[in-house]
Amino acid sequence: MRVALLNPDWTFEGSIYFGCREPHLPLELGWARQQLEADGHRVLMLDGHLLGLADAELAAEVAAFGPDLTVVTTAPTYLFWRCAQPELRVPMRLVQALDGIGGRTVAVGPHGSTTPRAALRKLGTDAVAMGECEETLRAIAAGGWEDVPGLALWERGEIRVNGGPQAARFADAPALSWPEEWVRRHRHHHHRFDDAPRGPGAEVEASRGCPYSCSFCAKENFRDRYRRREPGAVVAEIAALQEQGVGYVYFIDEIFLPNRPLLEALVGRGLKFGVQTRIDLWKPGMLELLGKAGCVSIEAGVESLTREGRDQLLKNCRLDTEELAERLIEAKRHVPFVQANLLEMPQDDPAVIGQWRERLRGEGVWANDPVPLFPYPGSPDYRRLWGLPDEEAWERAVDYYLDTFVDFSELQEARPRRLPELERSRAA
Repeated sequence: MRVALLNPDWTFEGSIYFGCREPHLPLELGWARQQLEADGHRVLMLDGHLLGLADAELAAEVAAFGPDLTVVTTAPTYLFWRCAQPELRVPMRLVQALDGIGGRTVAVGPHGSTTPRAALRKLGTDAVAMGECEETLRAIAAGGWEDVPGLALWERGEIRVNGGPQAARFADAPALSWPEEWVRRHRHHHHRFDDAPRGPGAEVEASRGCPYSCSFCAKENFRDRYRRREPGAVVAEIAALQEQGVGYVYFIDEIFLPNRPLLEALVGRGLKFGVQTRIDLWKPGMLELLGKAGCVSIEAGVESLTREGRDQLLKNCRLDTEELAERLIEAKRHVPFVQANLLEMPQDDPAVIGQWRERLRGEGVWANDPVPLFPYPGSPDYRRLWGLPDEEAWERAVDYYLDTFVDFSELQEARPRRLPELERSRAA
């Protein structure tokens, strides 16, 4: 079978999107390509964002390839599935450009995973994959379609949903590789602030999922169960990237847990890397090893400065607020850039927040201005407010966010627009 794997040329004007807007490696497509090619299928993988290809250019490449199946992502890389843009404007526009070419079409991403019927109606694809997509796409290419688990599809004018979101094995995943041109174009060093980028950057997965269930995290329908790859496979992947000129990688793991074998294998490789983690899970000795291994950036979720706030967020945090501050300061002794993420919580006194932030800044640790909490469909916070997500879930969450908060994240350039307005603009 011929399969085209497409990541659109992303734009986020007017969106509440909290993720980084630079191009990143589309890891979900990379894993899918690896498995499809191993099964003998011919694969065309294109990233409009990274390669600077507009919808018409992507469509022309697809037409020339003549695939039996075309796959379109609804979020920019696995890294941002948990904080995806609510609107489907960009993939809707690409699917429109693919009309009449590319064989059957499947969308993959958090939208179809959480609200498959709504995503299928909006996108106009033949199906959407629910959950982690690489093994679902492999099953489709093997000759299945109607009975593939984790697939929502049209059947005689009605939507049929086959089971629920799927989770890939992942733990046995071998080293992933990327085209030379892609690596050369990947100039962005995600969440790096210690130095100016020199040479290409990249993203790598050492683990997938998280053993915690924080109320704000939208991972219930994908990347939920914690799995860890063998250190040898991760190091082999990094070694290949270094041979391509990569000097910095960002581990996209939902939570980069202390992993002594992996960190010890990275010591002396000359690699710089960044992670997102929880600082309460790291002891001083492991923080020292983290720095020796090459970590130059830590994004640590603290979220609230009161135990009551952290309990409301279901953090199950091991340390109190003072101990969290001390552990962050200890991390800064070994890692050049350490950030403590804060959310806007009613239990937190603004004056206390200001004092805490100033204290940490005095020690070289960055703590952000608390960010308003967006109730992502697929998170416990969404269920607490409205129950299970329905076909209006993304619209409901955006309306609530806009109606509740006056000030927004510093990542957002202007007041976000409501979802129907954004999605009507897909043809612009």
